Amino acid sequence: MGGTVTVTDGKVTAAAVLPVVMRGRLAAVAVLASLVVAGLGVRYAGDAGPGRTDARIGEAAYGVGAPWWHIANATDFLGDPGGALLLLTAGAAGCLRARRPRAAVLLLAGPGLAVGVTRLLKPLAARTINGDDNLAFPSGHTAFLTAFALALALLAAGRFGLGPTSGTALALAAASAAGALMGWAQVATGAHYPTDTVGGCCTALAVVPAAAWVIDRVADARRPPVR
Repeated sequence: MGGTVTVTDGKVTAAAVLPVVMRGRLAAVAVLASLVVAGLGVRYAGDAGPGRTDARIGEAAYGVGAPWWHIANATDFLGDPGGALLLLTAGAAGCLRARRPRAAVLLLAGPGLAVGVTRLLKPLAARTINGDDNLAFPSGHTAFLTAFALALALLAAGRFGLGPTSGTALALAAASAAGALMGWAQVATGAHYPTDTVGGCCTALAVVPAAAWVIDRVADARRPPVR
């Protein structure tokens, strides 16, 4: 992940973690994702059971046998504290070794903020599963893995100089694949309703681009002007 250093308006600027050519499109994605989270949150607020769509999908995905059950549990582990720590440590270490501290900050802050937002939203939605104490919407596990994959995709898009279309396609493909994988695991293990996982995925799509933009702004503002 060897980034470049440029000079803009008299300031030394390290490689942005949110590529400039993708900012407009990802801003639109973030807004749409926020609306989906809000809409689903209102729709299922206070529910203690699956909706019609949840029931249909859940019936097909829940209770899978071996080896799928083991795959689902292994995927679920990636969203647990231990698994998340392994992913974050490996990602941040790789960025620091490549001398990209800004990228390391995104890999840590993006998923962390996405999970934090889900924890703030859970009591607001007050949707439960498997008991009144288990708040379900949106899925923190799904938000984490989606955010991690999206952050990696943004860094890859910047590293290889992808254009707005190809870069955005890569970002959305990576986020969707990670969200679908973790979403399936959450439904298969009975931890979440399908719409909870959609909410978690969309939370990451809303949070990570915003976090990347803020990281770039703060990092660029702290760099001294070129003399």
